[in-house]
Amino acid sequence: MAGPPPPLVTALRAPGADRSNALHAGAWWLWALGLATAASRTTNPLLLALVVAVAGYVVAARRTDAPWARSYGAFLRLGLAVLVIRLVFAVLLGSPIPGTHVVMTLPQVPLPGWAKGVRIGGRVTAEGLVFALRDGMKLAALLVCVGAANSLANPARLLKSLPGALYEAGVAVVVALTFAPHLVADVARLRAARRLRGRDDRGVRALLQVGLPVLEGALERSVALAAAMDARGYGRTAQVPPAVRRLTAALTLGGLLGVCAGTYALLSATGAGYGLPVLLLGVAAALAGLWLGGRRSVRTRYRPDRWGARAWLVSGSGVAVAALMIRATAYAPAALDPPAVPLTAPTLPLWPALSLLLGLLPAFVAPVPRPAAAPHGTPLPSPAPPKGATP
Repeated sequence: MAGPPPPLVTALRAPGADRSNALHAGAWWLWALGLATAASRTTNPLLLALVVAVAGYVVAARRTDAPWARSYGAFLRLGLAVLVIRLVFAVLLGSPIPGTHVVMTLPQVPLPGWAKGVRIGGRVTAEGLVFALRDGMKLAALLVCVGAANSLANPARLLKSLPGALYEAGVAVVVALTFAPHLVADVARLRAARRLRGRDDRGVRALLQVGLPVLEGALERSVALAAAMDARGYGRTAQVPPAVRRLTAALTLGGLLGVCAGTYALLSATGAGYGLPVLLLGVAAALAGLWLGGRRSVRTRYRPDRWGARAWLVSGSGVAVAALMIRATAYAPAALDPPAVPLTAPTLPLWPALSLLLGLLPAFVAPVPRPAAAPHGTPLPSPAPPKGATP
């Protein structure tokens, strides 16, 4: 007879999600931003496809039935549309990459002299198409990572965790982030209602008929949100000395500029050396400004979310993926950014691929979402007969 599992295995086993052990929403965003950073460091289509596969697997394993969790499919379709548009532009407007393998030749439209360097039509080369494909896949992978964060992180719980100085700005950001998921949910609900009534749910006419109820629902949610925000005292602040306000503004603005500059340097190909110190200084200044700015907030928090060990594992996996991919650009630049000229088949580098697989950790350590409750009146499944009994 097998004994009980070891204590370490029991501690790492993902429990069922409830309000007491729900993963911090910020951990999901850090994980997704780590994957996005890794995707921005490569144009290898195999590695970009692996990033999309890792994000999709984690979303499939830990997505709930909430309205915002249904937006991942919309981001996938948006990424595919971006890829197609990038290829169409490369065919119609040409590519900056010279090539010798001509795929087709389109009729070229003559342009005036002031449009020098721009062409419409002409030769379409395989090298230009490959360059456009890799460029479009990178942008599509970034959109997929953002969609994964939108599908996994509860925006309301993320708003609760923001510092007091960012409460007003955080409300605006959360409202903007929840607009797309609610819009997708409204469109799906109205299309299902049209199908149940025997009406066509495809085509331009059906889209126009669905648009008015979707707009009406958005306006109703806006009015309800404004009333709820006013009832909760949104925008009310405490009195602080003018010197503290000026110091808070200087620290916050300078810190955020440092964070932006450091992040851009880390994502660029040549600024990784000085990007990390600038990023750390910006984070320190921004945290000091946010701490001082929090003195103006008069709101309190009810049952704040805790940043537990599983949140550290989830966010740490994303940070580790980003750090390892940044490190890989030093010893495997050709594998991460294969040249389009001459045409070469992409290879899958071993260590960068293994580092991307660290992003699968949330699928095993994050709390397992509980299935949605069955609607009232749904018959329960009959219990299985005892072993050895005749059915």
